[in-house]
Amino acid sequence: MKRKNVMSQKPDRSDTVTEQRPPRARGGRPSKAEAAKLERHILETAANLFATQGFAATSMEQIASACGAGKDTIYRRYPSKTALFSALMAGLQAEVLAELEAALQLDGPALDRLRQYARAILAVNLRPQLVALNRVVLSEPSALGKRKPEAGDPIMQRLTGLVEEAQNDSAIAAGDGAFLATQLLYATSIRPLMSRLLGETDFEENAAQDDYFCRAWDLFLNGARRQG
Repeated sequence: MKRKNVMSQKPDRSDTVTEQRPPRARGGRPSKAEAAKLERHILETAANLFATQGFAATSMEQIASACGAGKDTIYRRYPSKTALFSALMAGLQAEVLAELEAALQLDGPALDRLRQYARAILAVNLRPQLVALNRVVLSEPSALGKRKPEAGDPIMQRLTGLVEEAQNDSAIAAGDGAFLATQLLYATSIRPLMSRLLGETDFEENAAQDDYFCRAWDLFLNGARRQG
């Protein structure tokens, strides 16, 4: 079967990796900084290809060609395409987790911190590249190999911890913190994410996201029971 050459669509080679890779002393091994820079470039290139083409349509050869590295260089780091995709998603998760932590205020009422964290999760989940990669995960489950249980997700663990802090402050009713955190995530983030995964534009604007989040947050706190 004839393989699609993604590079043939580019009018010039000014953005190829040969131009971007860090210089290296002739005949020597790359420094740690050079190796890290190359690895970041491999993952960024792979992320763009996976996001635009999907998992099955992207080959290790395409990734190597697109980033100007030899196939041996790719395979030394990632023995399979699944290993590369898993490393890519794990790296993105670590970046998102660090960003969420940096955005979270250090003090203040526990309920405010929980609300802030949940809103930040929504914003991150709707980023175009993450939407595209999540679409790959949902449509091509083999991309990640064996899935980890949700309970082991560090973002969910942090969200659960914030729910429990709010419970300790008597701002939220007692109960299973992990269950409540899952319901909060589904209430505030999953509907907009599914909309974007389906190609809808309802939540592209921040104002639409804010409106949805506020209504979902109020429902999470107060429930659907008639008040009074």
